Parts: sequence; C-alpha cells; structure tokens
Amino acid sequence: MNRKHFLSSFIAAAGILPAFKSFANTAETESSSVKIPPNLKPGDTIGITSPAGYITLAQIQPSVSQMQSWGFDIKLGETIGKRDFTYGGNDDERLVDFQKMLDDPNVKAIMCARGGYGFVRIIDKLDFSSFRKKPKWIIGFSDITVLHCHLAKNYNIASIHSKMCNSFPDDWAKAEPIQIETILSIKNALIGESMGYTAPFNPCNRLGKVDGILVGGNLSIIETLAGSDSDLDTTNKILFIEDTGEYLYSIDRMLWNLKRSGKLKNLKGLIVGGFKVKPDDAGEEFGKTIYDIVLEKVMEYNYPIAFDFPVGHQRNNFALKCGVNHVLDVRETGSILRTI
Repeated sequence: MNRKHFLSSFIAAAGILPAFKSFANTAETESSSVKIPPNLKPGDTIGITSPAGYITLAQIQPSVSQMQSWGFDIKLGETIGKRDFTYGGNDDERLVDFQKMLDDPNVKAIMCARGGYGFVRIIDKLDFSSFRKKPKWIIGFSDITVLHCHLAKNYNIASIHSKMCNSFPDDWAKAEPIQIETILSIKNALIGESMGYTAPFNPCNRLGKVDGILVGGNLSIIETLAGSDSDLDTTNKILFIEDTGEYLYSIDRMLWNLKRSGKLKNLKGLIVGGFKVKPDDAGEEFGKTIYDIVLEKVMEYNYPIAFDFPVGHQRNNFALKCGVNHVLDVRETGSILRTI
C-alpha cells in the first residue's frame, strides 16, 4: 500500500484545522464508565520499561532527553539493557519491572520502550489493583496492543497507542517534520491537549459521521486475543487496525476471524491504518488489495470507514487515546478523527 502523509491542500480546501495539530482546547467529554488517567504536568515522572523486546540504554537515550526537555523526570526500569534472547529480560524480570512501575505512586505514566513480542507472556500475572485505584497513562503500540485490549476489557481504563522510545529521532534538529509531529503528539496526549487528525480522501472510504469510544491496535494481536481474558469488545466502538510484515492472505484470514466472532458487526466506525504487507510468493498471488480485503468483510454493514489513517508501523504514526470518546467524520474531502 502506498502510504500517504496528510495533505495541507486538502485541509485548506475542506476548511478544517491544519494537519498534525491538536484541536484548540475544547473540553473532552468521555463516557462516564471509562477511567481517564490524570494529565501530566511539569515535574511528573515517566517510567520506562521493556515488557516485550529488548533495548539498550543507548537506544533509548534520545527519548529520555526529549521527554526531559518537555519538563518530565524519567525513571528507568531494571529491564532497560537486559536481554534474554529476543526479550528485555526473562519473563519474571519483565513482570517484576512492569509491576513496580504500576505500583510506584511517583510514576505518573509508563512508556514501553519498544514492542516486539512478549507482553502476552506476563499479562495474566500482573496485579492491577493499585493501578485501578490510581490509573496512569500507559504508552505503546504493536505488541503493547495486548495491554490496550486488556485494560479495555477488564478495567475500562484509557491508554495511549503511540510510538515508543525506539522511534524517537537521534537528532531532533535533523528530524523530518513528520517525525517531530508524531513524537509531539505523545506529549500532547500526556498533558491533555484535545487531539485531532486528518487523512486524505480515499475512494474506498465510506462516508458518515459518528462518535464513540476508540479501541484497537495491531490486527494480529487483536485476533490472537480472541477468547482470552484480554479479548477486545468492539460493540458500539470505533475500531482502528494496523499491521506489518504479514502476507495478504494472513490479513484476510485475521479479518475473517474478526467478522465471524462478531467484532465487525456492531461497530460505530472503522479506521484502517498502515498495512505493510509481505510480497506474495511467486505463483501464490492472493489477487486482492488491502482495500478489497476490508470492504469484503464489511459490505453488509453501513458504518463509516476511513482508510489510509496515520497510525501503524510507519513514520506517520500519531498518538491515539484508546478508551476515550472520539468523533470520526468521513467526508468526500477526507477523514477527521478528534477527541471530544
């Protein structure tokens, strides 16, 4: 799929706000059943831990420096720099480190250092009792979709789907505008700015305007959680999906799972982000595009659908607040998603 950045010309023509910017200080009105962690203020502490893949201290240093420049203190978890094959330490080490971050009253937000694989190995052993009493923002995407789904399923606590430490640019002065905007969206989410994003028109979009709680993340993770204690409930929600490194037939299979399990039936709306697919093997061409695959599964439903949204394993991967009420407005000129 050809990934698209936002188009300033589209914004001007549509008469809406500039791309990449937060909507100006309008009050958020989330569902009363969802617990929203407190916004961060200067001097608050962000904890960094590796509940999935390993990462070195040198690799996270750009993110540490940047978040400190925003006025936050940083607490490094014991898993930073640890390695057990592909993991950031063995299961017990990752479990203990994440539990400490959950329980530490001085840590106001938890940044997962990177994705990879491993959160599902510890999720059922975590004790969320202290966290439920005093929720804090947990930040990450990809494998961290396990946690976003678990919090939504069991505790109705909001979280932030966004880039992690391994995506911060090494040199802020030399970073591309899209890198800067996506990283700044994390800060905006943490301090409570109202968030708003746009995507250009796609002829496969389905028009409409809805509001609802936003849920979602990595498609393969959502699919593998089916039937578990972290199974995502999508009823009356706006669902967003993205994935990377999968064959087209695998994406088709995963979406059939979502359809057959009812996860596509009662949505308020559907957002399709980035899908970096593996090329078909010679002689085994699947013959359908991402657009074909998605539209086939939702043809009997009539909710709005927005393709090419800036979320996923790509540079234009902006922070989204899972569990927070949003408006999705899919127009003939493009798509808008904003918190309300």
